Amino acid sequence: MKIIVASKNPVKINAAREGFIKMFPGESCDVEGIDIPSGVSHQPNGDEETFAGAKQRTETASQLHPDADFWVGIEGGVEEREGELAVLGWVVIKSHEGKWGKGGTGKFFLPHRVMELIHQGKELGDANDLVFHKSGSKQGSGATGLLTGDVITRTMYYIDAVVLALIPFKNTELY
Repeated sequence: MKIIVASKNPVKINAAREGFIKMFPGESCDVEGIDIPSGVSHQPNGDEETFAGAKQRTETASQLHPDADFWVGIEGGVEEREGELAVLGWVVIKSHEGKWGKGGTGKFFLPHRVMELIHQGKELGDANDLVFHKSGSKQGSGATGLLTGDVITRTMYYIDAVVLALIPFKNTELY
């Protein structure tokens, strides 16, 4: 299977690879990441904008690389809830037959200092780097890894959402 991930971020590429391997064991997966803009804010706010970013990435990738079997868009975002800021993510997958799959991540809340920096205009990854004294955390463990001590890394956080988005492709007779 030729799989195009609409991002050069190694976290997203690895999450897509691992999700496909889990759902289609024994299949050969050629996974390539390409740089595709999301078409939404650099720090998507809310479920709708985050979903739109993942879908736009997928659609653009399918137009630019029509020879693939699957295109994968992964977008992380934040949303306000009761005065706090939660992290969320969406995965949107399109097949060469034109079928779509969609899956979301779990949600968790950010520390207040990270939330303050996002409200000042920082992206989550940049805010994490400042608060946790790291560099390039969004290409690594991400907020999930930093806050859980890598019990759940950013890659792991997205793998389950990839698996959920692949349900229609695993169960073609039902979708």
